[in-house]
Amino acid sequence: MRSWAGLREPTSLSVTWWSWAAVVANTVIILTGGLVRLTGSGLGCPTWPKCTDESFVPHRELGLHGVIEFGNRMLTYVLIAVVVAMFIAVWRWSSTRRDLRRLAGLIALGVPFQGVIGGITVLTDLNPWIVSLHLILSLILVSASVLLVVRVRGAKPVALSPRSAGLVLATYAVLWVVVYLGTVVTGSGPHAGDDNAPRNMLDPQVMSHVHAASVYVLLALTVATCLALRGTPLARLALGLLLAEIAQGTIGFVQYFTDLPIALVATHLVGAAVLVAAGTRLLVEAVSSPRGANPSRSGAVWTETPSPKDHSAPLVERGGSRND
Repeated sequence: MRSWAGLREPTSLSVTWWSWAAVVANTVIILTGGLVRLTGSGLGCPTWPKCTDESFVPHRELGLHGVIEFGNRMLTYVLIAVVVAMFIAVWRWSSTRRDLRRLAGLIALGVPFQGVIGGITVLTDLNPWIVSLHLILSLILVSASVLLVVRVRGAKPVALSPRSAGLVLATYAVLWVVVYLGTVVTGSGPHAGDDNAPRNMLDPQVMSHVHAASVYVLLALTVATCLALRGTPLARLALGLLLAEIAQGTIGFVQYFTDLPIALVATHLVGAAVLVAAGTRLLVEAVSSPRGANPSRSGAVWTETPSPKDHSAPLVERGGSRND
C-alpha cells in the first residue's frame, strides 16, 4: 500500500522501486510464457484475443492447458498495471526529465504491443520465428527497464579509454547475438508449445554448436572487458556479467546433455533475462561516462593513468574541481 501511495508524490526511492518492479515483472512474464511452451500449453487457448471463438475464458474441454495459457494471458494485465504505475511515478516525480518520461512511456506502450505479438504467435500456430521475436521483445523490455533504473538512480562518471568502451560495446552486441541464437536453437528442437506446432527446420544439433561457439566468443570478450576495466568502479559490473555468463553457460550445457528437462530450460530462460539486465547496466554506465579526463561537476571522477606498457592501467581518483 505504501508503494501505491507513493504515486501521489513520488520520491527518488519510490521511482527507483517502480523501475525495478518493471524489470522484475518483465522477467516473470518471460518465465511464465516459457512455462506455457514447456508444458505444451501454447495453444491451450486456440485463438486470440478470445480464448475460443465463443468465449474469452477457457471451457472445461480445454483442460489444464487452457487454464495455463489463459493464466499467462491474465498475468499480462498485472504487468501492464506495474508499468503504468511506473510511468505515473516517473511522470509525477519532481526531479523527472524529458528523457525519463519518454523512456517510461515506451516501456508502458511496449507491454501491450508485446501482448499483440503473443496473440500473433497463437494465430500462426506457434510459428517458431514469431515465438523467437516474442521472447526477444520481452528481453528488450527488460533491457529498457534496466536503462530506466540506471538513469533514475544516476551514474557516476568514469573516464574510459576508447579501447575499454569499445570492448564493452562489442561484448553487449555479441551478448544479443548469443541470446538470439539461443531462440533459434529453441525453434529447432522440442518444447514447441504444442505437438502440432511447426519447427524452423534447422538441425538442432548444428545450431546448438553454433550457439555454443557464440558463447565462447562472448566469454572471451567479457574476460577482456574485465581486464580492461580492472581498478575502475565498473570492474564489479563486468565481473558480475562474467559470472552470470558462466552460470548461464553451465545451465545450457547441462540441459543439452540431459535432454532439456523443463526445470533447467525454465531456469535458462530467466538466466537470459539476467544476462541482458547485467549487460545493459554495464553498457549504460560505460557509455554515459566521459571519454578521457573530464572532471565531473561535483564529487570525484576516475581517470585512467597512462602507462608506457598498458594504456588501460588502473584508475586513480582525483578532485572534481574544474580548475584541476
